[in-house]
Amino acid sequence: MSGASDLPTLLAALAPVVSPHVYVFLSFPNATYGIGAELEPIASFAEKEGLTLIVPQSRADAANEEYEDKYALISLGVHSDLQAVGLTAAITYALSERGISANIVAAFYHDHIFVPLPRADEAVTALLQLAANHQR
Repeated sequence: MSGASDLPTLLAALAPVVSPHVYVFLSFPNATYGIGAELEPIASFAEKEGLTLIVPQSRADAANEEYEDKYALISLGVHSDLQAVGLTAAITYALSERGISANIVAAFYHDHIFVPLPRADEAVTALLQLAANHQR
């Protein structure tokens, strides 16, 4: 089941929701998938430098893992097609205008944006404004 791919439709239906959890990014050099499973990562990516895990801060703290920053997770309610063009660009542009960094993970149904924790409310406001600007 593919999602929407028309950019104006996607933008009008963003429906951002902030997770109640705080997330951190961890890196495990020379690691392979399966490492850190006890941390209950919500995403992982293997890079040549190591395995990156995105985990709830509470799990990282319980395991005494070190991390640099804390992130809010904003999930978009719109079901976007993985081949949709322009959604990531529009989101990052709207956030960059406010000086908010964004780390975006596209999953099968939805896009998920990690923003610095102190900027979460401002990021949601920017996304709601972006959606409102595309209402028909």
